[in-house]
Amino acid sequence: MTGTLINTLAILIGSTLGLRLSKLFPERVQRTVMAALGLFTAAIGLQMFLKTENPIVVLCGLLAGCLIGEWWRIEDKLTELGGWLEKRFANSNGTQTSGNRFVRGFVTSSLVFCVGPMAIIGSIQDGLTGDFRLLAIKSVLDFFASIAFASSLGLGVLFSAFIILLYQGTLSLLAAQAQSFLSTPMTNEMIAAGGVILFGLAVSSLLEIKPIRIGNFLPGLVTTPLIVAILTLVR
Repeated sequence: MTGTLINTLAILIGSTLGLRLSKLFPERVQRTVMAALGLFTAAIGLQMFLKTENPIVVLCGLLAGCLIGEWWRIEDKLTELGGWLEKRFANSNGTQTSGNRFVRGFVTSSLVFCVGPMAIIGSIQDGLTGDFRLLAIKSVLDFFASIAFASSLGLGVLFSAFIILLYQGTLSLLAAQAQSFLSTPMTNEMIAAGGVILFGLAVSSLLEIKPIRIGNFLPGLVTTPLIVAILTLVR
C-alpha cells in the first residue's frame, strides 16, 4: 500500500498547485495545455495498444466490456459521484465551479490515473513484494499531470486522488491472487485494452472531438484477460 499512498499524496499536492496556478494562465493557454495533454494521452494509448498479440481478442473484450458497462451504467454512476462530490464539498465550501467542469475533471483524471500498466502492475508488485518503485515513478508522472489537469479542469481533479486510493489499494490487497491468475499474455492484452480506453478518453474528454461514454468501457479490462484465459484452456 506504500506506493498507493505516495501516489495519492502526489495527486493531492499536484492538484492543489494546479488550482493555484490556474489563475496565472488565461483561458487560451489552458486550452492549449489541454490539447497537449490530449495528444500525449492518445499517443500513450496507442503505445499501450501495440503490446497486443491478438487485436481480435482486445476487440471482443472491449465489446463485451462496454455491454456490461452500459448495463451497469458505469459512466452515469461516475458522473453522479462527481456531482455528489461537487455538492458535498465544492459548493459547501463556497467554491464557485461549473458542474460540468467539475464532473469532467473528476471523471477524466480518475480514468487517466487508473487506466494503464503502471497502475495495474505497480499495485500488484507493491502488494506482493512491497516494491513500490514503479508506483513511485507513476506518482511523479501523476504529480505533473494533476497540475496540468487541475489548472484546466478545476477542483474535480483533486477528488480523483480518492479513486486512486480505492482502486490501487484494492489491487495491492488482492495482489497475491491476481499475480497467480494473470499470465503474461493476459496482462499484455489487458494493457492493450487499457490503451484503447485511454485513446478514447483523449478523443472524448481532452480533445473534445466526439463524445464517448468511455467509462462504460472499463469492464473491458476484466473481460479481455478472461477471453485470453478461456482461449488458453480450449486450445
